[in-house]
Amino acid sequence: MPIPKLVIPEPVSLKGHPEFTEKWLEDQIVENPSLLNLGEVEVRGRQRAQPRAGRLDLLLEDAESRKRYEVELQLGKTDESHIIRAIEYWDIERKRYPQYDHCAVLVAEDITSRFLSVIGLFNGFIPIIAIQLQALRMEDGVALVFSKVLDEMQLGLDDTEETGKVSHSRGDWEAKVPKNILQLVDHLFENVKALDPSYELNYKKYFIGLARSGVANNFVHFRPKQKFLKLTFRCEQSEDLEKQLETAGIELIGYDKRWREYTIRLTPSEFGPNRELFAHIIKIAYDYNTRE
Repeated sequence: MPIPKLVIPEPVSLKGHPEFTEKWLEDQIVENPSLLNLGEVEVRGRQRAQPRAGRLDLLLEDAESRKRYEVELQLGKTDESHIIRAIEYWDIERKRYPQYDHCAVLVAEDITSRFLSVIGLFNGFIPIIAIQLQALRMEDGVALVFSKVLDEMQLGLDDTEETGKVSHSRGDWEAKVPKNILQLVDHLFENVKALDPSYELNYKKYFIGLARSGVANNFVHFRPKQKFLKLTFRCEQSEDLEKQLETAGIELIGYDKRWREYTIRLTPSEFGPNRELFAHIIKIAYDYNTRE
């Protein structure tokens, strides 16, 4: 085999560059939010208007933990106004949607030790992450490297639709998970259709939800894995239902009191003998949703 050619990247300053603007940088993150190394996050807002406070560059959300990240971008060096904006937008969003956990995120090409020390003073009182960006030209392309230089110190449902290029299809999921797991989603969804034929599956990047007339309504949603399915459904906590699941041998992951949701772990082999139980569960969630 031929020895791979060594490519020496050339650092590129984005500040003042005619092509690599802040909008271009924002586009790249919207296209691939995982670049920021914040986990499996989705774009929930872009240039999000803040009451009397300008616009938040990006609002990201972890679909699993429902944690939100208020992201402020800056080319070149960070400065006082960058820090103030990031904290101000974080404060506005957490007050508007207290059902979510929130974290401010600063992204800049150069975060000096002085400002890093200032940001560090807030950490522990204000959840904040600082990420340093480096752009590297490699042959005919550019690589973006995001490095956390300050991580968060560990001590909410919005009606906004996610924005950006984040649409997904059945085919995307078929390429990721086994056929029998998606069939399990289909079998469960049949119970929803029996209650209201206007519902359809709504394919997202990290879960499969429900929509009616194009509007998301996730009183039931699915997280397909390689060997099992995480099924989440909304209803009141019920000892009787928990006993039914235990008797059927279905693993109950837990009940989230904030969101009033159960999550269970289900395998294809467990579904067949318990079809009636899951039809009952879907009915409970549907009735609870229509009663709210």
